[in-house]
Amino acid sequence: MITFTNWSVLSVSFIFVLFIALASVALWAVIYLANGDWYKEIRHLLKPLFFLFPFALVLLIILLIGGEYTFPWLKHDPEHGPHLNAWHNYTFLVARQIIGLLFAMGLCWLFIKRQEVMDRSKEDAEKFHRVANCIPWLYFLYGSLVAFDFEMTLLPLWHSALFCAYFFISNFNMFLSFLVIWIYVLNKQGVLVTPVPHFVYNYLSQMMLGFTVLWMYTHFSQFLIIWYGNLPDERNRIEAMQTGDFSVLWYMMVAFKWFIPLFSLLMRKTRHTPELVISVAAVIITGTLIERFIWRAGVNFSGENMLTGIRAHGSVPYLEALIGLPIIAAIGFFIVRGVMRRYQLLKA
Repeated sequence: MITFTNWSVLSVSFIFVLFIALASVALWAVIYLANGDWYKEIRHLLKPLFFLFPFALVLLIILLIGGEYTFPWLKHDPEHGPHLNAWHNYTFLVARQIIGLLFAMGLCWLFIKRQEVMDRSKEDAEKFHRVANCIPWLYFLYGSLVAFDFEMTLLPLWHSALFCAYFFISNFNMFLSFLVIWIYVLNKQGVLVTPVPHFVYNYLSQMMLGFTVLWMYTHFSQFLIIWYGNLPDERNRIEAMQTGDFSVLWYMMVAFKWFIPLFSLLMRKTRHTPELVISVAAVIITGTLIERFIWRAGVNFSGENMLTGIRAHGSVPYLEALIGLPIIAAIGFFIVRGVMRRYQLLKA
């Protein structure tokens, strides 16, 4: 039986795949623009992650075909529910999401191709620099578009001026956590033609610490504004996630996204010990999975069959997650490994 709650597992998977592809290029561009030469130590691992974009496009099309399973406001009754503005026009939503993803994929590919020839001439270096300057803006703007459609506007009357920043900051920290685990596994197995130096763990863990603090700043600032304003249409969604069917997950999210990473990464020993860094990274990824799920599934405040409209007690779709997430991860793994072999990044 398909419900909005268990269908949210696929929606969360799409967001993860998309932001791993998008943030890989964003990190590459940001380190380059900040004159950090260490991007050269990891760019050979960032490039293959770009090829998750087509997989994200396939997942997006499936979600758009799913219609009301993905966007519960599609089944709302205009006579008894809130008025939906032009932003909730479904044709417009489908168009902007597909066009947005294709544009993001095209600009990121242009960045990669320009980087390959940047040393050919001064003119090529300048062209690459111009494209690199566009990538952070792409991450902010396209990340905001995804935040709007896939989480914030699921409840038509709910909005937050800080939500988009909160959303893409969280997903960038998730990507940093994924990357440090990815590097550790490849280095440990000794399969890379060019291994990643040990100091990169410290650099990435410092970024993870910074984004953990930034995540809590936007999370608490958003909560404080909503609490102080005390408007029912804004407050009810937060309270339902804190005290409703997914209340345990809410507090797990805060622990996994802030408390554990903050007090672990503050210690120098943790940042300089790869095994400890990847442990913290795994906690952050788990916290982000929980976070993305409750912001979506918490919209209806309980499990609800989208075909019959029968409300049932909200439950975590453990079975769907245990089956669906490994399948998505396996497909992504084989895509990236195939690209790495094509570019001869792995030992024969």
